[in-house]
Amino acid sequence: MTYPTFRMPKRLLVGNPMRSNQMAETLLPKRLALPVYCSDAISSNAYATQEILLVLALGGAAMVLATPWVALVVVGLLGLVTLSYQQTCHAYPNGGGAYAVSKANLGRNASLIAAAALLVDYVMTVAVSVAASVENLTSAFPALLPYTVWVCCGIILVLMLMNLRGVHESGTLFAIPTYAFILSVFAMLAVGIYQVLVGHTPVAESASLGFSHGGPVGAALIILLLRAFASGCTALTGVEAVSNGVPTFRPPKSRNASATLLSMAGLSIAMMIGIAGLSAMSRIHIAESASDLTGVPAGYEQRTVLAQLSSAIFGNNTFGFFAVQLSTTLILAMAANTAFNGFPILASILADDRFLPKQLTRRGDRLVFSNGIIMLSGIAMLLIIAFDGSVTRLIQLYILGVFVSFTLSQSGMVVYWRRQAEEHGWTFRHLGSAAINAIGAAATAIVLVIVLLTKFTHGAYLVVIAVPLLVFAMLQVKKHYTKVSHQLAPKAAGMVLPSRMHAVVLISQVNEPALKALAFAKAIRPSSITALHVDVHRLRTEKLMHEWSDREIAVPLRIVACEYRDLITPVINYLERIEIGPRDVVQVFIPEYVTGHWWEAVLHNQSALRLKSRLLYMPGVMVTSVPYQLRSAEQYSLDRPGSSAPHHKGDVDATLAPALVGASVGQTSAMAATTGTRAQPISLADADASDHDVAKGAKEGPNLAISHK
Repeated sequence: MTYPTFRMPKRLLVGNPMRSNQMAETLLPKRLALPVYCSDAISSNAYATQEILLVLALGGAAMVLATPWVALVVVGLLGLVTLSYQQTCHAYPNGGGAYAVSKANLGRNASLIAAAALLVDYVMTVAVSVAASVENLTSAFPALLPYTVWVCCGIILVLMLMNLRGVHESGTLFAIPTYAFILSVFAMLAVGIYQVLVGHTPVAESASLGFSHGGPVGAALIILLLRAFASGCTALTGVEAVSNGVPTFRPPKSRNASATLLSMAGLSIAMMIGIAGLSAMSRIHIAESASDLTGVPAGYEQRTVLAQLSSAIFGNNTFGFFAVQLSTTLILAMAANTAFNGFPILASILADDRFLPKQLTRRGDRLVFSNGIIMLSGIAMLLIIAFDGSVTRLIQLYILGVFVSFTLSQSGMVVYWRRQAEEHGWTFRHLGSAAINAIGAAATAIVLVIVLLTKFTHGAYLVVIAVPLLVFAMLQVKKHYTKVSHQLAPKAAGMVLPSRMHAVVLISQVNEPALKALAFAKAIRPSSITALHVDVHRLRTEKLMHEWSDREIAVPLRIVACEYRDLITPVINYLERIEIGPRDVVQVFIPEYVTGHWWEAVLHNQSALRLKSRLLYMPGVMVTSVPYQLRSAEQYSLDRPGSSAPHHKGDVDATLAPALVGASVGQTSAMAATTGTRAQPISLADADASDHDVAKGAKEGPNLAISHK
């Protein structure tokens, strides 16, 4: 069964297709590249400080005061990683980030680990960003809390459709919430700092609440600080996205990507220090559960750190409060867009290297990697459903993958600078760059160990399992493609032509599609032709035999019994019993209806599709679908082949012999004489069924009947 393509809804959702030579129109200027590739890193400030506070809350009120100092260490690491990836943008302008660096300098296995870690991180970016967005939304509108999962999935679908419309178009749409978040947060920080300077320090709604946990000492204190640091490192997620997307920048690509990366780092550092400092000054007290707090009033619902901070500075339910909450909700949702741009690009590079299905290398109508976008959306929604859209549960799976890629990328850059120095000699530039990458690699490796130890039992073990499994899967895909490539390599002797062609036309009843299939089968001039009918209904079979006889169709009709009402097995059994030579080929013609409406397809069985799928596994058999368009399908009909070709007198020669690949006309005639095939066309009346059994009641006549005798 063939189904029409309904293009109108697709055009409304995705837009009109773009030509390949319009690729330059999709390149991004810096003002759009910032929201496209950096919204993840910038939006991390909406929950990075909160994650630090949630961990420090386990140590009581005294530990919460250490929040600004932990944040200071986090932004120091952010600056170091930014400088390292700035060098990656210049050294590897073709994109790929950690995968490209590791592949060139550390080998295949290291590059696949980096790629797998990044792919996992991109999926987690979508899930965590959208879940955090909805968490902020439910803080402002608690009535939406029971519908968290549905709202999350709806936002992911909207993001998918926006990205399917193209990078440039989605970047324009995402620029508004990104810049709105930057303006609203800096306005909040400016007002808050002003209030502190004039002696009116803002007071959070949770300032009067206490903590049920006491202050840790000794090793417990160190472990708690390390856990808080590891949680705060969520602010580093998304830094690598710019290095992956360097090819999508406008020229000069590397310089523009580097400038965008520095802008992102400056904005993120300023916001995180400001939010962490004001959170400590306004005495925001938050815990994983309200039961971990003391003095909690009845019916109290914890709100996010940004919600409490904006409420303390601007006042609850004021314009400033809702401006911060709305922009935070939007940018957290838009932050997933970083992954929607990074994941498809990285997947396409891996697919081009044959580590992922090659369908991921193809661009869609809007010149984006549509299959990668759809794949990312589906996996992210499954995670949202599995973890009930909980940020606290999802965050435990986060950042582990990104620090694996950080460490491998910077280690690869150290090797890169060493190789450059071996070719050109050591210079201050080589020494400085290698030092930055070496320090960065050591720092991110330490953070990776901390994250692994502190979050392993909280859910990070799932990532530890997922990354090796993904690497194994990619190696298996590569192995499969390599094996198939060897199997498909042409032999030195070339391809041997079949000795004879035998046509088998499947017939269910005498109608226009069946007669059309018979005509086409006869047109290829096979050595033999047989009409085959499977007897699943005796009365219909007898009717078919009478019609066949009345029309004097000069093609032998074979009836095969069907004991279990299955169409496929009798056809296969019949083909297995045909007496043909070892180099003969059987061509099976299957008439098919082409419907114009989806509901019409339900009214017709799928026997043809199932039969074709099964016959693909039978050597020496070719399957030809003979479509017959119903009237409902006429609105989707295409022009006939050659309808747009210029016709000149004498161009059409109805007596052309069939062409053989690589052979001249004389060789074609010789080949036809050798194989017993006539080179000149024959009429449909030249039926010869003397070597075939004719069904009871069918007659051999001089003509292949069409509509009447």
